[in-house]
Amino acid sequence: MYKLAMRFLTEEAGATAIEYGLIAAGISIAIIAVVNGLGTQLNSTFTSISTQLK
Repeated sequence: MYKLAMRFLTEEAGATAIEYGLIAAGISIAIIAVVNGLGTQLNSTFTSISTQLK
């Protein structure tokens, strides 16, 4: 039982998977923020062009 507990405490594969998951979540949040900001900017640009063409 002691060996099993020590092996569980020294195992790092689960921690690595969690770290990769957190990195992926951070990158996806950054991408969403950039796309959202870019979409708003493009919308205002197209609206401006549309009003100038009328």
